[in-house]
Amino acid sequence: MKKVWFLLVLLCLGMVLGQGSTDFSKVKLLQSVKGHDGEVLTVAFSPNGRLLATGGRDGIVILREVSSGNEIRRFMGHSNAVNSVAFSRDGRILATGSNDSTARVWDVSSGSDGTELTRFLGHSDAVNSVVFSPDGRTLATASWDKTARIWDVLSGSELKRFSGHTSGISNVAFSPDGRTLATASSDKTAWLWDVETGNELKLLTGHSGALTSIAFSPDGRTLATGSLDKTARLWDVNSGREIRKLEGNLGSVYSVAFSPDGTRVATGSIDTARI
Repeated sequence: MKKVWFLLVLLCLGMVLGQGSTDFSKVKLLQSVKGHDGEVLTVAFSPNGRLLATGGRDGIVILREVSSGNEIRRFMGHSNAVNSVAFSRDGRILATGSNDSTARVWDVSSGSDGTELTRFLGHSDAVNSVVFSPDGRTLATASWDKTARIWDVLSGSELKRFSGHTSGISNVAFSPDGRTLATASSDKTAWLWDVETGNELKLLTGHSGALTSIAFSPDGRTLATGSLDKTARLWDVNSGREIRKLEGNLGSVYSVAFSPDGTRVATGSIDTARI
């Protein structure tokens, strides 16, 4: 199969998101590296910024050193495309979610051989999103089987199951305090859930297309959602009220993110990225 090149781009939050500047002319290409056979579907930096994990349609996860671009190791356990990768807060373990209906956790600590630590079994369709809780003890997953689940990282046991969406769930996020889970679905809605009880807290409606992405602000008071309807929206977490519709993208919005200080929102679309 044709090798796909992965482009490592310097997109410094301090320069682009956090300091009031949106001058994308300062973004520069650092490296081009290759390794996956097929599309690269997901990327994540380790918390200290020294490692980069990539997941591909080839079912492989590659861990690289950012400074050199050198490949450190490969994780070969998935039997289908890898849709999501996420580091724990301490950067010692990596979670992956795949079209093979599983999520897995791998040891990426210094000196490790990349052992698979835990496998999470139970979803009946592709796992689209994985995210660690702030304390790193649990993992949340979102799946096309219309459920989101929370798992014990060490044992792999399912702790909570969130059902209510009428179509597949594309993305999931923990609030900064870990008490609330947010889910985004192709049924055009987002839900807020109580992590401890599993109860529904708020249903967020307003998008006219499938939701693709979801993110909490750093203070946990605001939620951002992105959609195929070409908009992103901001919501008040306490009331569930829509605060603002962010328009301007010419194509579907596939990604949303807050700046570290919470004052800005970035959206990623087929046509461009906007702040």
